[in-house]
Amino acid sequence: MGEHDPMEKPEAQLAKRASPLREMMMIAAPSVATMASYTLMQFFDRLMVKDIGPDPVYLAAHGNAAIATWTLLTFAVGIAGIVNSFVSQNLGAGKPERGAAYAWNAIWMGVMYWVALMLPAAIIAPTILRWFGHEQSLYELELQYFQIGLYGSIFTLGAKAIHNYFFGMHRPGIVLISAVIGNLTNICLNALLIFGAEGPPDHWPLADTIRSIAAAGHFPKMGLAGAALALVIGTAVEFIIPFALFLGPKYARQYGTRKAWRMHGQTLRDILRVGWPAGFMFLNELLCWAYLMSFLVGAAAERAAERAGQTAEQVEHAGTIAITAGFAALQWMHLSFMPAVGLSIATQALVGKAIGAKDPDAAAARARLGLTIAMIYMGLCALLFVVFRAPLIELFVNRDTTEADAASILASGVQIMIAAAVFQVFDAVAITLSAALRGAGDTVWPGVAQIVLAWVFIVGFGHVLIEIDPSIGPIGPWIGASAYIVLLGVFLYVRFQSGKWRTIRLTHTDTLHNLPPDDIAPGPGL
Repeated sequence: MGEHDPMEKPEAQLAKRASPLREMMMIAAPSVATMASYTLMQFFDRLMVKDIGPDPVYLAAHGNAAIATWTLLTFAVGIAGIVNSFVSQNLGAGKPERGAAYAWNAIWMGVMYWVALMLPAAIIAPTILRWFGHEQSLYELELQYFQIGLYGSIFTLGAKAIHNYFFGMHRPGIVLISAVIGNLTNICLNALLIFGAEGPPDHWPLADTIRSIAAAGHFPKMGLAGAALALVIGTAVEFIIPFALFLGPKYARQYGTRKAWRMHGQTLRDILRVGWPAGFMFLNELLCWAYLMSFLVGAAAERAAERAGQTAEQVEHAGTIAITAGFAALQWMHLSFMPAVGLSIATQALVGKAIGAKDPDAAAARARLGLTIAMIYMGLCALLFVVFRAPLIELFVNRDTTEADAASILASGVQIMIAAAVFQVFDAVAITLSAALRGAGDTVWPGVAQIVLAWVFIVGFGHVLIEIDPSIGPIGPWIGASAYIVLLGVFLYVRFQSGKWRTIRLTHTDTLHNLPPDDIAPGPGL
């Protein structure tokens, strides 16, 4: 687009004159706010779940079921993330109308993925969760949340595709609005569906008001299943809002979004060709974290309890306590890395646009700027994790939990918070540079490095530490996880510094095989 193109948006014109920091913040601020809204939603979600009852099993069940759902979703979500790179590179190359085809084909891919994997998984969910080997009460609660989440995951897949289109178009404000409204919907429905007409505990703000609304609306008391249903409805809202704008007259007229709706084999292949390493990277990491959170940590606690001569019932309960402590600490980690993820989305979009405009030096500068901001923020979080580790964990302990259980959760939780503090800055490096490389289209090498390191350190080294000294308990696997993130940050920094990504292009002027042909992305107009 020209400097005075009347079709160009004011924010785009401003970006041309803005300093690098201002340009970064114009995109990063809404993206970070979007991730912060997710984090706050999850934060309040787990505070509500914690108050279903004094038994710590509810928080453990919620965390296990949520991470199991996301493990199955992650491959498709990771592939959909590459839509940001295709759209932003075409934006930088002056072909923004080509982005709609990538959004549509990512949506179709999500539908096929849901039919092929998520629906069958919902049907055999009881068998899948039995593999965890958890105590019966934990298993039954996990199953409630897991099945509802799988059936409703179609909205998550659609939302991720359309969100990445708007991120790539440098319109993160649209994603922010939809995410905030969807997350508020989730939080409000949580309060009504989890507790029903009985309402939340009396110490809750607005407890009487919530009871009155729930009674008037005849909301049932659904417990953990209510939390899952509220999440599905909130995600549906989060998809509908940006999709309606995507199909609206403004975007249809300027970018031909209604014309590009057909499934197109070459466009699908392009998304898969570049996106599959990112998809496997996301899937592998979540598989390893799921193994850590839902099995390895509990197994380590059980081994330590056995060695201490505890009864079989006490051994089994020790595993549940360790899992609960892990998810309490993980919630604070979300407050650290989710805003960094928002910043990385902006970094990916800016790097992609610069690469599309054939300016790798600008791409490198934007990546380093994003990295600096992320490291400062997550470094401050690390300091808070150490200083306030005990009260941060105590916030997720139900006030009616037995004194012995509360003390055990606190003892494990504070150790995990220290381990998390160690890797915060390295996590900032890994999150930011992974996105920067993805924005340039460099996905294979980072994916391979991540897969190898995750299995060697989260899984392998975690088991080794348990075998060497079973009395070390659940902190052993967390030491392995810390080593993984530190080394991943180092490896990705080396890859970025090598400059291999500078020669990769997702768009070309001399060949169209990487671009949707004109009958698929025909340009502006209805």
